[in-house]
Amino acid sequence: MKIPVLEIFGPTVQGEGMVAGQKTMFVRTGGCDYSCSWCDSAFTWDGSQKAEALSAESVLERLDDTGGDRYNHVTISGGNPALHKGIGELVELLTDRGIQTAVETQGSYWQDWLLSIDDVTISPKPPSSTMVTNFEQLDLFVERLSSRSEGSQSLKVVIFNDGDLAYAKQVHQRYPHMPFYLQVGNDDLHENQPEKLRDHLLHRYEWLVDTVMEDRELNNVRVLPQIHALIWGNKQGV
Repeated sequence: MKIPVLEIFGPTVQGEGMVAGQKTMFVRTGGCDYSCSWCDSAFTWDGSQKAEALSAESVLERLDDTGGDRYNHVTISGGNPALHKGIGELVELLTDRGIQTAVETQGSYWQDWLLSIDDVTISPKPPSSTMVTNFEQLDLFVERLSSRSEGSQSLKVVIFNDGDLAYAKQVHQRYPHMPFYLQVGNDDLHENQPEKLRDHLLHRYEWLVDTVMEDRELNNVRVLPQIHALIWGNKQGV
């Protein structure tokens, strides 16, 4: 089965979630069942860029061509990569090579290959996204992942405002034993000066940190910026 691929790049630093700071290659797939209002990779689903249908073997060849011997970790991103059954074959090839894998998905669509991913980040979308969480589906998603080793899956909610923070607390209370990350959202996707965006995002990050520190319902969370946005701004393919 072919995989719709928009870009393969790296090695670079993982900017988000449970493996933030990890040196990694990226495979970005096309297609998403959501259309979040603030999506920083809307090109994966809005038709502005065209994906190329590749076999798992071709994806691995391109990873090697791009990353050479400078990687042993691959992040599969999107869009929503969990839409694509063919990624299972790619995960098998990478695992056979001793290469670790990570994926992020909103938890709206299940694939059995998710059980073979080393680090799974479930990122349900808060109210500011204009998407509505199907908590029954999310319950099923979390339950299926619970058979894996502890710490190999986590929840992450992107925060733009107080309403998102209230939603995050609801998610955290529903799954209290899952490692939980809060990440400040990028609300200026059109800024083309990385230094200017960095200052803005650090100010937003300070707001989120200060707010979480005062909230007794959020004592067991980790608060993150988007590392890649702080370094490269809104640049694609980094």
